Amino acid sequence: MLPVQLLSHERPSPAILCLGAHSDDIEIGAGGTILSLVERYPDSRILWVVFSGAAQRGDEARSSGGAVLAQAKHAEIIVHAFRDGFFPAEFAQIKATIESMKSFEPDIVFSHYRGDHHQDHRVISELTWNTFRNHLILEYEVPKYDPDLGNPSLFVPLSREQAESKVATLMVHFRSQRDRSWFVPETFFALLRLRGVQAAAPSGYAEAFYARKLWLIP
Repeated sequence: MLPVQLLSHERPSPAILCLGAHSDDIEIGAGGTILSLVERYPDSRILWVVFSGAAQRGDEARSSGGAVLAQAKHAEIIVHAFRDGFFPAEFAQIKATIESMKSFEPDIVFSHYRGDHHQDHRVISELTWNTFRNHLILEYEVPKYDPDLGNPSLFVPLSREQAESKVATLMVHFRSQRDRSWFVPETFFALLRLRGVQAAAPSGYAEAFYARKLWLIP
């Protein structure tokens, strides 16, 4: 497998936009990759946006996002309170919210996978592409009851420490989810391990993304 470096020396500090429908989505789908980016590019500008984070879930989103971005020098966390499970009915308001982020001018956008069966996730994915039409968009995956995991095309190898930090962040900060049978370390390590096998990652762990459109400059 041929590795491709994300950025050039001429642009060493990317602007990274992280979009998540719910307060744990970004961490589940891209937490390890974002940790890796913060370590490699500490001067990056990062905008972390959660769309449904009312009450305790909002507090968890801020706490967890703050932990992931602890080493980032320029990071902002925004938590909205759109109604969980009803994003299709709030399409116009969510679209306006995402449109307002154009001025951030991201180099990389993390968003939901378009094939995700959760209606809120699909809305965020669709509107991400509506708004950021000439950007690098990496769609992350969220394991759940729905059988919607696919065949991702881009892999980010993680160190064992990054994989363990990602899972520990989820377990420590999202106490409201602990009664869910799937929200356990084994779930997250299993997917990291599977993608690590597919990526031939040296540590055995990786996150995977769907990259619909990329430029390759020889």
